[in-house]
This record gives sequence, structure tokens and C-alpha cells, in this order.
Amino acid sequence: MKQTALITGASKRIGKVIAEFLAEMGWNVIVHFNSSEKPAKQLAETLSLKFPTQKFGFVKANLSNINEVIELVPKVVSEFGEFELLVNNASVFNPGYLKETSLKLFNTPFDVNLKAPFFLIRDFANHCKQGNIINIVDTRMTSNQSNFAVYSLSKKGLWELTKMAALELAPEIRVNAIAPGVTLPPNDKDENYLLNLAQSIPMKKPGGVEPIIKSINYILENNHLTGQLLFADGGENLGSNV
Repeated sequence: MKQTALITGASKRIGKVIAEFLAEMGWNVIVHFNSSEKPAKQLAETLSLKFPTQKFGFVKANLSNINEVIELVPKVVSEFGEFELLVNNASVFNPGYLKETSLKLFNTPFDVNLKAPFFLIRDFANHCKQGNIINIVDTRMTSNQSNFAVYSLSKKGLWELTKMAALELAPEIRVNAIAPGVTLPPNDKDENYLLNLAQSIPMKKPGGVEPIIKSINYILENNHLTGQLLFADGGENLGSNV
């Protein structure tokens, strides 16, 4: 029997690459989206054509709405059956220093980046009972720079949640995290933007998505690994060497 994965925010960018990788590895994939229905549907259809013996679907949920969050896993289980992998990839990445943070700017990243994964992990444990959870955090959480204050705090919280869940849910469920660094440019920037950013990290180049994919593969292949954080960041967490 083929295994099934639910990936949040899987219609584009890193989530899409993860979906394509897992499909290549023989997984059934459920593409979660909020507002990007057309790309989500296209991705599921493309994967279905490419891998006709596997199953692909898409499901909508606004992760900033707790009612939709707590309906997501039961909906997926009802439509697709129990699944073996939850990837908490969806994220809100808004800039803002402490002094300029409004209540809305504070609440939204915590809702999407921490509260939603918390309840999805809870529901995965209760409904699916065994498998793997991978949380996508951010190497930025190792710094105390406050230009993305709430985002960074939400990712720090997600890493702490990873360890807590790993301890409680073992041995049936393994829970690990991956911290990307300079990976993909924002939608309004080009590759030069990344190249400039990467000059301050030890490896001096953007990693792209490959380090994330290799980290996912390592986690899935290593069945004695839980509660761990893999930095896929070219050494950025170590600080600058210039």
C-alpha cells in the first residue's frame, strides 16, 4: 500500500517542490491550499497524469481560521483515509519591528505558523496515530534580529513544539524540523537578490530547495530520528564569517 502525505501550503514555492519530490518517491499527496485553488488543482492533476498508479488530491483551509484548521485533518481522513506524513510548510512571512507591530501583525503569523501546526499535530496524532511529522521552521529563529519579530518568534515556538510533540508522541509518531535559509527569492525579487543575501553566510551561495528535499529524505529514511532540527541553510545559523 502506498503511503499518503498532507502538505500545507503545497500549491506553490517550497510546498510544491516537496509535493513533487514525494510523488517521485511513490507517495500519494494531498495538496493543501488557502487562496491558490487553481495552482493546487493543476498540481494535483499534473501529478496524477505523471504518476497514474498514485492518488493526488487537494483540500482548502484558511489556517488563520481555527475552525477551518480543526476541520482539516478529519476532512482529509474522511476523503482520503488515514495518512502517514504531515508536513507543516504553510507560513506567513511579514516584516515588522517590535515597535511597529500591530495586533493583526502579531496574531496572523502566530495563527498560521504556530497555532495551526499545533492543532494539526494534535489531530494527526488522534486520527492517524502513527507516521511522521515534519515542521518547516527557519534559520532566522537562531538570531535575535527583530525586523521580522513576530515571524521569528512564531518559528522559535514551532521548533519548541517539535521537541515537545516528539517526546509525547514517540514511538508511534516521529516529529522533526527543517530550518531553511536563503532558498527562494520573494515573488517581487530575482535571483540576484538571493545572491546578495548569500554573501553574508558561510557557503556564500543560495541553497535553493535541494537541501530541504535531501533533509526530508534523510528524516524519512532514518527511523530512529525524532525531535531533531536539520539546518538546510549553508551555515547561516552559525553567524557571519565576514
